[in-house]
Amino acid sequence: MIDWSTMPDQPTALGDRARDNLSFIRNTMERATAFTGVPGWGGAGMGATAIVASGLAADAPSTQAWLTIWLTEAVVAFLIGAWSLGRKSRRLQGSVLARPARQFLLSFSPPILVGVALTVALWASGNWELLPGTWLLLYGAGVVTGGAFSVRAVPSMGLVITCVGVVTLFWPGMGDIGMATGFGVVQIGFGAYIARRHGG
Repeated sequence: MIDWSTMPDQPTALGDRARDNLSFIRNTMERATAFTGVPGWGGAGMGATAIVASGLAADAPSTQAWLTIWLTEAVVAFLIGAWSLGRKSRRLQGSVLARPARQFLLSFSPPILVGVALTVALWASGNWELLPGTWLLLYGAGVVTGGAFSVRAVPSMGLVITCVGVVTLFWPGMGDIGMATGFGVVQIGFGAYIARRHGG
């Protein structure tokens, strides 16, 4: 006679195995489609230069000098970001032109291009005090949209920068402090986290 009490619970074991397989497949697909090349240390470096720029801009002798400082900072930050992005992408995903990287860049770019157009319009109309909030809002939006194809910390960083942008937009007298906070402190904090958790 067969002792059924000693038989293994095969349906349960099979169910556990199927769940494990599905979890493995899901994690593999997420790794294949998520852009992990966002540079943590590069972002921290961009944040450090933003803090330096905010200190210089606060003592600028004119609005033209103020704008020159921040536009120079934008170029420096772009160069740091582009170099570190390319370096990390090649190391982790083989190419900066890989599909996840292209998705990130295509989603990140439109808000930045809108920011360029609004910079010209606001400066020409004499509303330069709205620039800090506008820059923070659009950069934060770009990080959120691009971050949809990246690790979870990236869109979270974008949301925080966007919130700083909202406050700065309605508190224009504190524009340099807002940009030091959003472009500086927030990027350094999230950059260090991304670097530790996602390979640099």
